[in-house]
Amino acid sequence: MRILVVEDEQDLLESLVEGLRLNSYAVDGCDDGCRAHELVSVVEYDLVVLDLNLPGMDGFQLLREIRAVNAEVKVLILSARDGLEDKVRGLDAGANDYLTKPFHFAELEARVRGLLRRRFTQQDRLLTFRGVMLDTAAHAVEAAGQPLSLTRKEYALLEYLLLHRGKVVSAEEFMEHVWDGGVDSLSNALRVHMASLRKKLRAALGCDLIRTKVGVGYYLDEGAEV
Repeated sequence: MRILVVEDEQDLLESLVEGLRLNSYAVDGCDDGCRAHELVSVVEYDLVVLDLNLPGMDGFQLLREIRAVNAEVKVLILSARDGLEDKVRGLDAGANDYLTKPFHFAELEARVRGLLRRRFTQQDRLLTFRGVMLDTAAHAVEAAGQPLSLTRKEYALLEYLLLHRGKVVSAEEFMEHVWDGGVDSLSNALRVHMASLRKKLRAALGCDLIRTKVGVGYYLDEGAEV
């Protein structure tokens, strides 16, 4: 999933971006409200982690701008403003959750997982498909009952396919949701990581669960025998 973190405290911004990337999310970081508005206007994010005290455009105004054009993206306000009035104002403006500073990163992780499960109408933390089980909370994968070691990008690709089973996912959609803004969309990064993921699944299961529809994208093979 692709996340935008908007936070003007540079050290906190860097730690949030790095911490979320370690959890296999594609993350962009921004420390200015106007720049964040530009990003959400052109990039399809799954979640925005939003500070309220921002230069350029404050968080409340940015939230209103986001909701004027996008009712689907999840927004988690992250703010030192801990008064009830601010929380109510933020939720009324369209935020899905509100977390006050200081906070434990583990709680932020849990709230992010919960919001993204709702984003994809996935109620269970476990995603299963023909011998594969992915635990979205533990960021662990099993194949044929045995632990499967995946890189962060391989995990993210598999999770996205599991969340979109029954659909062919295009290269453009993968690049939009699984990679952050630092990757060239014309690179062969997707092809390399997908080939590695398919090789690992094939070795564990004895078959290829992921298929390619030439010129369209990738999909999970519902008829694969495991």
